[in-house]
Amino acid sequence: MLVFPFAKINLGLQVLRKRPDGYHDIRSVLFPIPLCDALEAVVDESLASGEVQFESSGLPVPGDAAANLCLKAVELIREQRELPGLRIHLLKAIPTGAGLGGGSSDGAHTLLLLNKLLDLRLAAEELHAMASRLGSDCPFFLKQQPQLAEGRGEQLSQIDVDLKGHWLVLVNPGIHVPTAEVFQGMTLTDVHTDLQEALKDPPSAWQCTVMNDMEPYAFAKHPAIGTIKAELLKHGAVYAAMSGSGSSVFGIFREEPTAPEFPAAYRSWVFPL
Repeated sequence: MLVFPFAKINLGLQVLRKRPDGYHDIRSVLFPIPLCDALEAVVDESLASGEVQFESSGLPVPGDAAANLCLKAVELIREQRELPGLRIHLLKAIPTGAGLGGGSSDGAHTLLLLNKLLDLRLAAEELHAMASRLGSDCPFFLKQQPQLAEGRGEQLSQIDVDLKGHWLVLVNPGIHVPTAEVFQGMTLTDVHTDLQEALKDPPSAWQCTVMNDMEPYAFAKHPAIGTIKAELLKHGAVYAAMSGSGSSVFGIFREEPTAPEFPAAYRSWVFPL
């Protein structure tokens, strides 16, 4: 069975306060985009019961393979259900550490994939609880629709944000910006717009109201990220912002755009929304 874990962008990212547990309360609208990985799982009766053979191809995934969220998702399901021998293959197309949620999406989709493949009949509430244990933004990827994220990012509510007819240009410069570093280094502010109200306006009105609080730190640390945003606006984006803690930047256009020229090492995509 094959599924396609999708990426996300953040429409606004407000960092509200640091919590006693060391995390931060945030408010952001997470919006799914067409950039996807491919994740396949099959039952292999030649493997011992519960044995999992995992492979990854495509873009490299740094770090210890055992720490991959796909395998962590398998372990969470194993706590609830017995598993047969499984082969799982992940084809990476979403850059890692890019503010696009690719790893979180892979983990969440592993839960969905095994639940369906093995007819485990895990309820939506159980899947949400498992996804929350994987990571703060993992629950978002259980449903492919815009959602308002609050708390650590795991408190989700449906929100109507319609970008049909617009185009998205997404640029990743290949700069790794650790999320923990940005949270630690950024300056918190008490001044925030009403994000839900601001997003009721057309995208052309968002630039001064739908803000990513992580941009000032990321742009100061890595000026190339800020340059991408400026170039997208210069070339006609009605709204541009960094996604998450970076380093990916996106621009929303009213009509099919001609993407600006960036260094050859950058990755860029153009999608209709």
